[in-house]
Formats: sequence, structure tokens, C-alpha cells
Amino acid sequence: MPPASASNLTVIVLAAGGGTRMKSKTMKVLHPLGGRSMIGHVLLAVQAIEPRRIVAVVGHQRDQVGAHIRSLVPDVVLAVQEDQHGTGHAVRVAMEALEGDGAGSGTVIVAYGDTPLLEGESLRAFAQEHEAAQRAVSILSGVVSDPYGYGRVVRDADGDVVAIVEEKDASRDEREIREINSGILAFDAAFLLDALPRLGNDNSKGEYYLTDTVGIARDAGLTVGAFAIDDVMQTEGANDRVQLAELGREMNRRIVTRWMRDGVTVMDPATTWIDADVVLAEDVTILPGTQLLGTTVVLEDAVIGPDTTLRDCEIGAGARVVRAHGELAVVRDGATVGPYSYLRPGTILGRDGKIGAFVETKNATIGDGAKVPHLSYVGDAEIGEGTNIGAGTIFANYDGVAKHRTRVGRHARTGSNNTFIAPVEIGDGAGTAGGTVVRRDVPPGALAVSSGPQRNHEGWALSRRPGTAQAEAAEAAGARPDGEREASHEAPDVGAGPYGGPES
Repeated sequence: MPPASASNLTVIVLAAGGGTRMKSKTMKVLHPLGGRSMIGHVLLAVQAIEPRRIVAVVGHQRDQVGAHIRSLVPDVVLAVQEDQHGTGHAVRVAMEALEGDGAGSGTVIVAYGDTPLLEGESLRAFAQEHEAAQRAVSILSGVVSDPYGYGRVVRDADGDVVAIVEEKDASRDEREIREINSGILAFDAAFLLDALPRLGNDNSKGEYYLTDTVGIARDAGLTVGAFAIDDVMQTEGANDRVQLAELGREMNRRIVTRWMRDGVTVMDPATTWIDADVVLAEDVTILPGTQLLGTTVVLEDAVIGPDTTLRDCEIGAGARVVRAHGELAVVRDGATVGPYSYLRPGTILGRDGKIGAFVETKNATIGDGAKVPHLSYVGDAEIGEGTNIGAGTIFANYDGVAKHRTRVGRHARTGSNNTFIAPVEIGDGAGTAGGTVVRRDVPPGALAVSSGPQRNHEGWALSRRPGTAQAEAAEAAGARPDGEREASHEAPDVGAGPYGGPES
């Protein structure tokens, strides 16, 4: 359930800092983690508690950051902090942006755009506890084994918060305190509006610290408390690439653990990466070295991996994808892919179909039960139900100016080492001989043959390669020099079978 006063709850998300320690042209809060930006994770948690208003404070690269935030929360209020003078100044900018919109009533929560592990349930519990206690200020805190570097939450004998003391200012006894300040705060809105103009910047950085509101509230005889979150990792931020990787690893561990508890078999969690928006059914099996990214969906009894990367793909029930790379592709129920296949955007593989070893597909629909087993490129194509494409086939879709489509009908059989020069159509039940270059449509049931008859030049090795191992082997096998046998024999060039290759 949302907080009782959710209809009058305001959440401010601070996202104005430059994040210089990232050493990146991308703003810190926009760095991806688990398939979303860091601030995307935070905004999802914030939306879960259904606040009346969400205010995002932007500054550095405000156009880029603001556009991204608005794409995720269209009704967000964007407040611009032209110059960054501390958290107190940022919140004052946010409250000014709400002037005239009931900003002086209800509860205000201040969160940060670089805490991607934050969960809505935790924010909800924090807001409920703050409102139930009727405090002026509440601190989302956590108890850690090693508090070094964090601000300590100092309480009195009654459990009320007396102060937040930074590491450099803490006494020996205060440094022994293991309850730390996460920086996430909740306020009575009326108190916050009164306190913000009273913040000073008489400190080494010349900044306005939001945590100074604790002292203002205490001096006024108001209640200040702290809500200790059990899972303190939710409040961790990322200031550089090292911390970003650590949070990414922890997020992935949580995602993988959740899916295993929901009935997914993950053979090696340490080498499996699953983005936050991936959806998996029960009895999916994920083998080592697999990455499931974006909005990939995998249905029951499918087996993915090993060594497979899928982004924004749909994998049907009972399908098998091994050592393959796919993006924006669909694999229907019971189909098989790989090993060493590349499914590019627009690929649709039908039920019980097959894309085999060293096959690349793009913008191609491969029908139910159809097979492209070996060493082929299938681009801009439609392949009908039950058709078999011979090994080494190229769908030549590009004429140097435009792309064209090839259509192969139902239950067709094409030979090995074919080239289909698009646009071209091969009819239902048709076939093509091995080595054929198809430039014209093939009628249903017809066999297309484009190569000339085979010619054998007898004695060629003895006359052209005398003294070589090749010539010696030929002579031992009964070969004779040119002229001692008929110059050549002709044979139709249609391979071992009518299509010049095996059906697989």
C-alpha cells in the first residue's frame, strides 16, 4: 500500500552534478546499469510510491539529462540548478519550481539519481514511518560493519537523532557509531520551506548542506529521527567506473537470484548477466556465458547458451539457442539456433525451424519447419514452410543502391553454394542445383541449373605438375599423360543429388 498521504507526497531527485570522477562525456546519472540508466532505476523506485509530484534537479548537460528524465516520467517537473552550491541549494531550487503548487504541505523526500539499487518498497516504508512519527526530518540510515568515510547518525538516549557528524569532524566515540547517513531524507514540507533560507555556507566548500536542517529542527524543538534500512546497499551511489561496476555486479546478482527463486535454472550465476527488464518463464535453462539484455523474453523450457548474447529478442517455448548472437529477433517454439549464428534485427524463425552453424540472418522470415543449416547469409528474405536451404547459400540482397527481397516458397530444396540475386522468387516445391546463380524466378516444382556441363581434362596433373606429389599420386592411381585417353568427359553439373548437397 502507498503511504497514507501519497496524494500529497513530493519526491525530489537530485541529478545536477557533473560526475567528473566518471571521466566521461556521458553524465553520471545516464550511465547504464542492468539495461537502464542509473537515474532510470531511481525514477522507477520513486514512481512505485505514487507521489503527487516528482521534481528532478538538473544542471550539467541539462538538455540531455532533462530529455532522458522526461522520456521516462513525462509529467516530471524539471528544476534547473545553474550553479551547483550543494544539496541544500539544489533542494531550494526544486521547491522554488513548485511554488504555487501546494509545495508547503505534505511530505517531501529527497533522493539521488545515482543510487540504482534503491527499491520502491524501501522508499514506501521510509515515507510511512516518517509520517507516522510526525517528524520534521527523517534520515534513511543503515548499519554497516565498516562506517569509515560516512557521516554518522548520532542519537540521544531516547533514540532521537541529535546530529549527523561527518568522518572528519567525528570524535573517537562518534567514529565507533556504525549507523550511517545515506543522504536520502524526508521532511515535513512546511518545515523544509522555512529551513532552506536559513541554511548557511560557512564551511570549507562554501556549500549549503541539506543535512544542516537537522540542527535547525533540533534548535526549534522539533523531532528528528532515522529509519535504518536493512539492505543498506540500496543507498549506495556510484561516483566512478569502479563503483559503477561494483553496483552493476550486485544488481546482476540480485536479478539472477530472483529468477532462480522463480524457477529458472542458471547453471553458472557468475557468468550470467540478465538485464532488469528481461522476462523469463519457469523451467528456462540458462547455460554459462549467457547475456540476456534489454527486453528479451524467454518462454518455458527454452535453453539458452552457452556463450550466447540476446538483446531485445523473443524466444519461444522449448527453443534452443547455443553460442549465438541475436538482436531484435524472434525464435518461435521448438526452433533451434546455432552454434555461431548471428540473428540481426528483423529475423523471425518459425516453429521447429533451424538456423544452423555460421549463418547470418537479417530482416528475414524463415517459416515453420524451414532450415538454413550451414554457412549462409539470409538477408531481406522470406523462406516458406518446410524449405531446406543448401550449405553456403548467399541471398544477394543489395545491388549497390537499394535492398531487394528474395522469396522462397514452401517445401523447396535448394542446392549448396547457391546465390540468389534479388529480387527473385523460387516457387513452392522448386529446387536449385549446386553452384547455381539464380537470376530469374523459378516456377513451382522446377529445377534451376545455371552452370555449364562438367569437363574433365585427363592427365592434367602429369603434364602440368610433373615431379610433384600430386603427379606421383595421380600416376600411381593409373593416370596417363594428355592424349593417351579421351580429352574430356562431360557430366551434368547437378552434384551427388539433384540439388548438389545434403538436406540437413
